[in-house]
Amino acid sequence: MKEISDNTFNKEITENNVPVVVDFWAPWCGPCKMITPVMEELDKQYSGKAKFVKVNVDENPTTSQQFRISSIPTIMVFKDGKPVENMVGFRPKSDIEQILNRHI
Repeated sequence: MKEISDNTFNKEITENNVPVVVDFWAPWCGPCKMITPVMEELDKQYSGKAKFVKVNVDENPTTSQQFRISSIPTIMVFKDGKPVENMVGFRPKSDIEQILNRHI
């Protein structure tokens, strides 16, 4: 999964014709470490159908504040550059698939 920053966030989200799944995380977050393999698996599974990226909330406070990220992990799905789904906390792969499939 590609790591994006405050500087590249808008470009990565808006310049796509597929949904973009953003994983807001931090290296010290236990549940974030648990969801990383799930997100990497989904990234491969949905190749060409969706784009998966990560934002480290500690290193990118502007983006985190813009989307009011107060708990992590937070998974957001963007379509046409706008947020359409928001999931807070660890979620099983099937939950994320179900939500993502609504936007593909």
